[in-house]
Amino acid sequence: MSKIIIRNAKIINEGNTFDADILIDGERIERIASNISVDNNVCSLDAAGRYLMPGMIDDQVHCREPGLTHKADLVTESSAAVAGGITSFMEMPNVEPKTTNKNALDDKYLRAKNRCRTNYGFYLGATNTNIEVVKSLNLNDACGIKAFLGASTGNMLVNDPKALELLFEYAPIMVVTHCEDTPIILGNEAVAKEKYGEDVPMSQHPHIRSDLACYKSSSSAIALAKKYDALLHVLHLTTEKEMALFSNKHRSEKRVTAEVCVHHLWFEESDYAEHGTFIKCNPAIKSKADKLALQKALKEGKIDVIATDHAPHTSQEKHAGYFDAPAGIPLVQHALPALFDLVDQGVLSNELVVDRACHAPADLFGIEDRGYIREGYYADLVLVDMKKPYQVNKENIIYKCGWSPFEGHTFKTSIDTTIVNGTIVYQNSSLTGAVVGKRMTYKRLR
Repeated sequence: MSKIIIRNAKIINEGNTFDADILIDGERIERIASNISVDNNVCSLDAAGRYLMPGMIDDQVHCREPGLTHKADLVTESSAAVAGGITSFMEMPNVEPKTTNKNALDDKYLRAKNRCRTNYGFYLGATNTNIEVVKSLNLNDACGIKAFLGASTGNMLVNDPKALELLFEYAPIMVVTHCEDTPIILGNEAVAKEKYGEDVPMSQHPHIRSDLACYKSSSSAIALAKKYDALLHVLHLTTEKEMALFSNKHRSEKRVTAEVCVHHLWFEESDYAEHGTFIKCNPAIKSKADKLALQKALKEGKIDVIATDHAPHTSQEKHAGYFDAPAGIPLVQHALPALFDLVDQGVLSNELVVDRACHAPADLFGIEDRGYIREGYYADLVLVDMKKPYQVNKENIIYKCGWSPFEGHTFKTSIDTTIVNGTIVYQNSSLTGAVVGKRMTYKRLR
């Protein structure tokens, strides 16, 4: 049916929680009101006892396609995403071949069309030499420009000072950065090898990829952005030290914004003892004090966006020593349940989660008609059952890699229903088979 009426929903939207019905006509929200009258032939969804929110917009995922599809692909990871209440994502360029030119971007959009269950956008990757490609970007060619200012998975380090100056001077759209200082990391690795040999314990990861390595790189990127008045979004912040670099003004008043990922709000340094390389990520999960500082900064407004940095690797790849195990964690299926567990613990509020996981990405990237529950907007919606526990196990993991760092954990909240562009794509713990994801469009220039 082209129309759906959602009744008795408790809606979380734009800082408020309220009761209302929502009428969806085709791909969009037609009306939000109490006791909407409709014909009997309209599909009715009773949301009594559940919360309705905009779908999460994840501004940082790795789907590994093309070239690395033994780990993941657009079909499997978008399927896991909608099962986790994520209705749109922005995908990273460190694939094979790397997404560093327009042909590679066009190829990704073709791959996603009619295969992605979520809406999608793709980043152009910056290099030391592709400034002319950067300059030629039009508004809807890419969701942003990704610059690796520290070496990480995919070997896309941008370390030429002149190239960085040109990037921030001429980028026509937002620059997003991975900020770690490679020389500091390499020095710390040498010290660790001298002490432990090749068998460096995972407990050293947050000290090798240290708070100083993060701070030096983040502060340098912010200085460049301010010099050229560029739009800069610093991804996956991990340290208390870096919080001094960011303002607590509302995001509408900022040119430099910050993101935190779910795993850095959840895990802490002591968790390496249990999870080892399976929670190895770059930047590293750090101390409890750092985790608490991130949570505090999120509530204060210094951190603008919550994302996942969903980065799957096979279990076999993760079963390796410190230097050989790749960095990255699969997260899209379990991000929202993890955030609502933090709400249950009193760390966050429902309204804050929705603001930073749904509204803020739409605002910062200028995504058209998504990220909010508003009349005329696309119907990207998620019903959340706060009273239905959900245990993560091998049988219900959708990621192609087949594992999760949350295995065995029981979340207090379940994703009941996910709607993308007005179509139910996930319900009753199952994918419906609908594939309706669309290429996102944007309205924010430099």
